[in-house]
Amino acid sequence: MPPELSLSAWHFQSISDAPQAPADDITAAADVESADDGPEATAREVASEYAVADIIADGSFLDIQLLESMIEAVKSKKNIVLQGPPGTGKTWLARRLGWVLCNERQSDRITLLQFHPSMSYEDFVRGFRPGSDGRLTLIDGPLLTAARNARQDPERDYVVVIEEINRGNPAQIFGEMLTLLEHDKRDPENALNLAYPRDGEGPFHLPSNLHLIGTMNVADRSLALVDMALRRRFAFFDLEPEYNDAWREFVIERGYDESVVDRIAVRMTKLNEVIAADPNLGKDYCIGHSYFTPGSVAASGENFSERWSLRVIQSEIAPLLAEYWFDKPQLAKDQLEILRNTSS
Repeated sequence: MPPELSLSAWHFQSISDAPQAPADDITAAADVESADDGPEATAREVASEYAVADIIADGSFLDIQLLESMIEAVKSKKNIVLQGPPGTGKTWLARRLGWVLCNERQSDRITLLQFHPSMSYEDFVRGFRPGSDGRLTLIDGPLLTAARNARQDPERDYVVVIEEINRGNPAQIFGEMLTLLEHDKRDPENALNLAYPRDGEGPFHLPSNLHLIGTMNVADRSLALVDMALRRRFAFFDLEPEYNDAWREFVIERGYDESVVDRIAVRMTKLNEVIAADPNLGKDYCIGHSYFTPGSVAASGENFSERWSLRVIQSEIAPLLAEYWFDKPQLAKDQLEILRNTSS
């Protein structure tokens, strides 16, 4: 029987052969590149230490005790999942939790990937892929690559961030890794043989300094429920919309009109109450604060916060509400009118 091969495997091989940029958003990358002190300044930016307090400074609106409990959980259980409605900053936070574990902003010890329905064991763990000579070669996927790097550097932590972890089939993607993920099986005594072992390779176990952080959008009806076997191996944390005082101060400090910000906070909170009370939706479909958390006025080119907020409502919130209430178009229209109303 020929070795299994998938399009995703081919894509990962192409990506893994190319130079990798720092794993963060475009804004942060641009900040590094625009440093006017030359290469030494860029190196300092990338290598700077990173702690829980820095997550707050970067724009997290969560209580610091909750953030610390997330770090404690990923250190002890080794694997956590951040789950919540759209726009609650799951991916943003997952990366920064990884930076805290690595104690390094923009750490290159973090591997980022996204699960999808066609993802397979061969893509994630190990499988056969075409080489430059036209032959199929046994290649390690992102999990084994990260595990190898972590094992060679036991004094430092490594992190794999998996976006949309519930989009894939855990049994298919993880294989025997589903057992090896457990925090109390990260030792040689609990090692297992891989599905595709190399010649002379013995049983395998994940190193204790490798951590997994997943994100999960709980509002996507197209996604299957997470396998119970996977749930037992991860600690789960719920993220919710945070139109709170911390969010308010963060946005106003970046140049946006206080009256507009207060109006958004009140009206988005009321809209989320309507969504949560709808028996066909519920709290998992509430709309997160990320939709209304901009950068600085100078960086974004915005001049009028009123215009900015109306554009977000029209281009991002309106399509979402139309999907939520496709069978109640008048309700969606009424809620949009409330949001668009610029009177106090």
